Amino acid sequence: MRKGWDEYFLDIAFQVAGRSTCNRRAVGAVVVKDRRIKGTGYNGAPHGLPHCLDVGCLMEGEHCRRTIHAEINALLECSPEERAGATMYVTDYPCERCALTIIQAGIKRLVYARPYPVARDWLREAGIEIVHHPRQTEG
Repeated sequence: MRKGWDEYFLDIAFQVAGRSTCNRRAVGAVVVKDRRIKGTGYNGAPHGLPHCLDVGCLMEGEHCRRTIHAEINALLECSPEERAGATMYVTDYPCERCALTIIQAGIKRLVYARPYPVARDWLREAGIEIVHHPRQTEG
């Protein structure tokens, strides 16, 4: 049976997550508009800084302060026109900070595979369509 678009792009997000340099959680994100990939991102240290895989995570509460999250990295690859009205496919539900950035970037639809504890669901409040698409086998 042929894969649907959500499954197809979510599979790509999991492939992108394979580039993550975080010891705690490998996350991948893909920004898609008109069934075309506009940007991809994974969580890792900024250019020129040491990776968590090499020096360990720099934890503050539940989050590593050394990494830029996958969602942010994917959005940084897109122009404002490319991300406005687009869909973001992400392996894990976004944290609050990423959710706010997704809203501000103009993303209109979010598809995710794995839940993540969220204190406040900014995405729903902003009227973004959210689709939970659990994977049969997580790669």
